[in-house]
Order: sequence, then structure tokens, then C-alpha cells
Amino acid sequence: MNQEVIDYIEQLDAEWKVQAASSLRELVHRVVPDVQERIQYKKPHFLKNGSYAAVISVAKSAVSFTIFNADGLEWPDAFEGPPERKTIKLSASQKVDVELLEPLLQQASSGL
Repeated sequence: MNQEVIDYIEQLDAEWKVQAASSLRELVHRVVPDVQERIQYKKPHFLKNGSYAAVISVAKSAVSFTIFNADGLEWPDAFEGPPERKTIKLSASQKVDVELLEPLLQQASSGL
């Protein structure tokens, strides 16, 4: 666990953003063995064996979660982005759908 990432999440400007980012971070640590986290480009990045596994990005109206190594996987319509990475945006009214995200993250990160 990286204190910079903890501080980043705790300092977000809305409680729903803190909860969403915390849930996403916990998901990554549970699903991706030996994941490392750091702040890069002012966002929490999660890496395994030096390769990106996921990123949390926070904006005014959304918390985005990007999963890397997405090529060849089937993605629900809620995701957008190029074949190699897919992003889902969560608004204040949405909860983190662990049942949706966990198998996708697991498949995408399995080759890292």
C-alpha cells in the first residue's frame, strides 16, 4: 500500500468519490496478485511486473476505472476505449459493480 495513493483518495472532494475510489482500489488489490500502486500523472496507477493493470481517474462528475491489457476480451457496452484498454465511468448515483469488474480485471491482468 502506498501512502500517496491513500492520501489522494482521502482528499477527494466528495464522499461518493472517496467510496468509489476506495472500492476500486480494494478490488485491484484483491484480484491482481503482487500489484504495486503509485501516483503517476496525478492519478493512482496499479502495476504488475512493471506493466499497467488499472488506473483510477477522478473528474468533477465521474470516477473512471481503466483496465489495461483488454485486447481480446468481451466488454459490456458500459465500457469505452481502444482495444488495449477499456474504461468505465461511475457517477454519484452508481455503485462499484464488483461482480462485473472482478472477472474482467482478473482476465485482463492474468498475463502480466
